Amino acid sequence: MYAKFIGSLSGFLYTYVLPILLVGGGLYFSFKTNFVQLRLLKESIKVVSEPTKDEKSMSSFQALMVSTASRVGTGNIVGVSTAVCIGGAGSVFWMWLVAFVGAASAFVESTLAQIYKKRDKEGGSYGGPSHYIENGMKSKALGLTFAIILILTYMIGFNMLASYNINSAFTTYSFYNPELTPIIVGGILAIISGISIFGGGKKLSQTASLLVPIMSVTYIIVAIIIIFKNIAIVPAMIGDIFTQAFDFKAIFGGFSGSAVMMGLKRGLYSNEAGIGSAPNAAAAADVSHPVKQGLVQMMSVYLDTWVICTATAIMLLSSGVAPDPELAGAPYNVAALTNNFGAFGQHFFTFALFLFGFTTLIGNYFYAEANLKYIVGEKVNKGILTVFRAIAVVVILFGAGMEFGVAWDTADVLMAAMALINIPAIFILKDPVIACMNDYIEQRKSGNNPVFKASSINLKDKVDFWEETKVNSER
Repeated sequence: MYAKFIGSLSGFLYTYVLPILLVGGGLYFSFKTNFVQLRLLKESIKVVSEPTKDEKSMSSFQALMVSTASRVGTGNIVGVSTAVCIGGAGSVFWMWLVAFVGAASAFVESTLAQIYKKRDKEGGSYGGPSHYIENGMKSKALGLTFAIILILTYMIGFNMLASYNINSAFTTYSFYNPELTPIIVGGILAIISGISIFGGGKKLSQTASLLVPIMSVTYIIVAIIIIFKNIAIVPAMIGDIFTQAFDFKAIFGGFSGSAVMMGLKRGLYSNEAGIGSAPNAAAAADVSHPVKQGLVQMMSVYLDTWVICTATAIMLLSSGVAPDPELAGAPYNVAALTNNFGAFGQHFFTFALFLFGFTTLIGNYFYAEANLKYIVGEKVNKGILTVFRAIAVVVILFGAGMEFGVAWDTADVLMAAMALINIPAIFILKDPVIACMNDYIEQRKSGNNPVFKASSINLKDKVDFWEETKVNSER
């Protein structure tokens, strides 16, 4: 009963609501910012390397790694495989499109998170959509609603799905026991995730900063090897991506499993642009100007989809193994890697998925805890926090044994609920972001390292930061 209901709701939202909201919203923000995702792309790369002036605060790079830990995960491997097997090669094009227009939405939401961020007791910062909804839109109720939905989405829906996807890698082994293996895999994940989760936010950011770059580079190298091994079929494969993306007869003949639908679903799940997750990490960064984190999180979308997801898609499509709905998920990844590397390919996939999934788990939890603190207060009772963290670990334990369709549909519906609140919110609050962006560009043109003051854009709302000028260092 639940499986049928959640599947129908997911289909409705992604057929009639989310395409307009996400693509339409992303296009609007692209034009409103004069395509900031292209104009300031070079600048975003420069900003990432800026160090924090406060050791207790999170640097731009650490904030990028926390958000990327959530973005770059099982969705980049199993999600892409699912999209290609069910929606065909054309789904890759629609993932690219969602990422391109979504990068503008990511810029807006993360810049907003910086503008409205709060000061913690140690002098650092925190914030996210709930805070800019409350302070910018003057709606505490809507802020609380968003926080609750985010916790359900990331700590429950997404972490159960990540645990399930990691377990799915082991289904390709002969020793797999459907009754016992999920418990073992879930137990191991719960233990190692618990160590990071109970270590707190700083521990989470440090773990992500170490693992994300290593696993991403290694995975891309393996993908490149497969692509070059099968270079002869790459031109035809790229042609399929574009021709199948616009096969309208196939699209409208079965929209729920079409390239458009699967590209939108898996693209959104992978890069999360516009749904209000990354702003929670963006708000924690110590920067001299809000736009700097907007640019960093914008680049994170490209890193996720245009680099990692594209590497996966081309690796799969050029592997010599044809996509098939029966192979959707981990089996297609294993078949592609095994066809090129033998048994090593299967082992590498399991290891890669485990690392990608683990960083997803801790990145997702970071967002959930940030929103718990919004609900109950920054000085959250230690007992409440301990119970909350324990629940997060238990969810990971039992998520490994979920069913394929139920796992994906539940995550999709919860993610859609976040977007339904966040996209309209950042549309309403866009004006301070545009003014902030113009202020940043003007300071850059003057040869300065941009430093922000709320008075520079005539911001009337009270903010914890930006009331006084920080020391401006020369460029």
